[in-house]
Amino acid sequence: MSRAWTEQLLCRWGQAVTVETAAGTAEARAFLQPLTQQSETVPGGMTNIGWDDGRLWLYLGDAAADTGAVVTWNGRRFRVRSGRPWYVGQRLDHWWAVLETEKEAAT
Repeated sequence: MSRAWTEQLLCRWGQAVTVETAAGTAEARAFLQPLTQQSETVPGGMTNIGWDDGRLWLYLGDAAADTGAVVTWNGRRFRVRSGRPWYVGQRLDHWWAVLETEKEAAT
């Protein structure tokens, strides 16, 4: 597996995302999907501003997604709970991260 192979997969089947870090904003390609749960029920609950989705999401992408960064996809914002580079041999292959739905700030 090489970086070029991973780039081809992301280019063909990845989703367009925006990654915001302290260093700036980057357009990227990534695979995003909810992490599997032990049960079929979606964790979360109703709040005064609507449904709070408690699921965690998996990010595999070509842009750095460090802890604290924000990933935007399809109008949804996710905060990176944990992220790190993934290497194959000595080469950076992709970024792996666990995301949580960003909570709206109280006004």
